[in-house]
Amino acid sequence: MDTYKEWRHVFKLDPNKPIGDDAVEKICESGTDAVIVGGTDGVTLDNTLYLLSRIRQHAVECALEISNIDAVTPGFDYYFIPTVFNSCNTDWLIGRHHEAVKVFGETINWDEVVMEGYCILNPEAKAAKLTAADTELNGEDVASYAMMAEKMFNLPVFYIEYSGQFGDMDKLRKVKDKLQQTRLFYGGGINNAERAKLAAEYADTVVVGNAIYDNLKVALKTVRAVKSVTL
Repeated sequence: MDTYKEWRHVFKLDPNKPIGDDAVEKICESGTDAVIVGGTDGVTLDNTLYLLSRIRQHAVECALEISNIDAVTPGFDYYFIPTVFNSCNTDWLIGRHHEAVKVFGETINWDEVVMEGYCILNPEAKAAKLTAADTELNGEDVASYAMMAEKMFNLPVFYIEYSGQFGDMDKLRKVKDKLQQTRLFYGGGINNAERAKLAAEYADTVVVGNAIYDNLKVALKTVRAVKSVTL
């Protein structure tokens, strides 16, 4: 069963950011549906394995969002692979994916792979700069990318990423209105329960990342906030 399709709340931990064991325990035991491990830069095999070993002391599901193929390791429940729809560089659409399949294609367990159609919308985000993302998009632009993800490419996930900035909920609503089968993930600026609830009105899965490192106590409250909203 593809349990990621039932996730409502997810925490994202960056292998390149220090975090104590007590914080990891609180995150994993918070009632969140899963923990995604991933980051834009500084992700290595060593720091990925170290974080995975700490998360695996708990029962929560754990996925690796791949940004560096050298950091890929067995042991995760899922492997999320982003393809950035609004990138101006084809490396982030199919180029790096092609390289990875050439190396690992024969050994990949494809049942564990989840493709994500990504749309990065904060121009100041590291991910936007790294992928040369065109962030000057209106609601119809983003909704059209979502339709492409579902209708043309049959992707299971469409991910709207604001990465450090709370996004435009009207764009999120327009995307949700277009999707029937593809699951809508949202991440960016969820730093309190109120914002978590707003995002949960439209997103199937709300991803909380930076708030963990800024104010863990507040970040933990987003779990109940998201799960109090029924789609």
